[in-house]
Amino acid sequence: MSRAPSTRRGGTRGLRRILAVGIALTAAASLAGCAQSERGAGGGEGGTLTFGAAGAPDLFDPFYASDGETFRVTRQMMEGLVNFKPGSVEVEPALAESWEHSPDGKTWTFKLRSGVKFHDGTDFNSDAVCKNFQRWYTQTGAGQNNALSYYWIENFGGFADGKAPSLFQNCENPDPTTAVVHLTRATSKFPDLLGLPSFSMQSPTAMEQYKANDVKAQGDSFVYPEYAKAHPTGTGPFKFDSYDQSNGTIKMVRNDQYWGDKAKVQELIFRIIPDETVRKQELESGSIDAYDFPNAADLKALRDAGNNVEVRDPFNIMYLGITQKNNPALQNLKVRQALAYAVDRETLVKANMPEGASVATQFYPDNVDGYAPDVQQYPHDPAKAKQLLAEAGASNLTLNFYWPTEVTRPYMPDPQGIYNALAEDLREAGITVNPVSKPWNGGYIDDIDNAKADIFLLGWTGDYNTPDNFIGTFFGTPTNRFYTAASPWGEQLAEQLRAADSEPDEAKRTAMYQDINRKLLSEYLPAVPLSHSPPAIVTSPRVQGLVPSPLTAEEFASVSVSDQ
Repeated sequence: MSRAPSTRRGGTRGLRRILAVGIALTAAASLAGCAQSERGAGGGEGGTLTFGAAGAPDLFDPFYASDGETFRVTRQMMEGLVNFKPGSVEVEPALAESWEHSPDGKTWTFKLRSGVKFHDGTDFNSDAVCKNFQRWYTQTGAGQNNALSYYWIENFGGFADGKAPSLFQNCENPDPTTAVVHLTRATSKFPDLLGLPSFSMQSPTAMEQYKANDVKAQGDSFVYPEYAKAHPTGTGPFKFDSYDQSNGTIKMVRNDQYWGDKAKVQELIFRIIPDETVRKQELESGSIDAYDFPNAADLKALRDAGNNVEVRDPFNIMYLGITQKNNPALQNLKVRQALAYAVDRETLVKANMPEGASVATQFYPDNVDGYAPDVQQYPHDPAKAKQLLAEAGASNLTLNFYWPTEVTRPYMPDPQGIYNALAEDLREAGITVNPVSKPWNGGYIDDIDNAKADIFLLGWTGDYNTPDNFIGTFFGTPTNRFYTAASPWGEQLAEQLRAADSEPDEAKRTAMYQDINRKLLSEYLPAVPLSHSPPAIVTSPRVQGLVPSPLTAEEFASVSVSDQ
């Protein structure tokens, strides 16, 4: 996706949540105790951390965002009810100390931290929680556009107007420290999805004062309200200070009233530096202290110079997408299987991906629940590819192969190099390739979504650790970038994914996802899984305390910068 340039992974296999009869999530409660003991009243140390960002945030209201650079910034000043443990994809308490659910998995009761305030002094309590949920649920007009409410639509579905089904039903606040969220069905992704930046708690006072919902469509873009541009207000360890667009600098300051451990630096600066080579030069000159997604070819030199290069665990997938909407040949399973046999994934990983990358055999990593060890394999076999094409009457196949420019993704560190390698593989199998390249934010994603490509490079870095966040996102609707409702199995696959996500019994749900994964590789094959890639983040020797996140969701409050 990937919509956000962000990602993941921890160590254990899946977040095993058991929707058992009326049992509270005791693990969450014990984590809450740990969180309280670890987040003491410690103060900050001072100084400034300057981070070289690859791009500018679209805005500072994470609910309307779907890009990783916005989330990187807003994550420092906003928090959700739950969070992900540093360096992991496991859920831990944040603004909620603990939670429990009803036997049917539809009612979730959150016990909230007391004494927490938003940056504007507004109390964080159950009323604020419900006002945030209601704000998300009652979007109207431009607010319902998928480009704005992307994560709500992907995770909760419809809005209060009832035009489409919604996972959310309502929110109750029986007392200031208790919020009760009612869902319309059980889902494997709750409460994990509440750790997404889009569902951060924001000050109801500030949102009302600065008209947070007053977003307007203007042609193909949007006009954002004052709240999203200059007054984002959360509960986190940093507070928004300013955004100087003339020099691409975002400034935050330490929140000295933060409920937990105070940030170790007084100021956090994001400098927008789109060119990776320039980011490296700025780090070497001391103008910035850290940057993300260094070129794999630079890692040794960066380490030799004394910098800290942290390689995150890969929690992502890159795939070769296949659009069946325009090219009749691609509607034939044998042709799609020929593409899978044609590509040499082993060589691709060795020659084009960073150290630690691995060949993908299905559409999410092996520590996500439902991973099937016995899916159909597609070893590199050009002869087999040619045979299948001949059997399908497609020996003279010509494909428009789209690849993106002006972008680096955690799962796709070198788009052009990856395209070149795969195009050569396809030509070896007798397929004619017409290359089409466009800037990621300059037409590429739009063309992919509008089914203009025959085949294309894309991927996803997981938002949280559930199968639905991967294959549910890719294939969960019968009309998407791969196929239409006219596909004989499109609605069938979508229904299988809905049923698996709604299954409250863990063992049954795991078996259902394993069966789906087998069918995805043998009967459906809407895309070809290629690789899992570990993205790196680099800091200068002056930086200490950074915990790399497999979700590329680093929090900078723990980071200090020495004077040397």
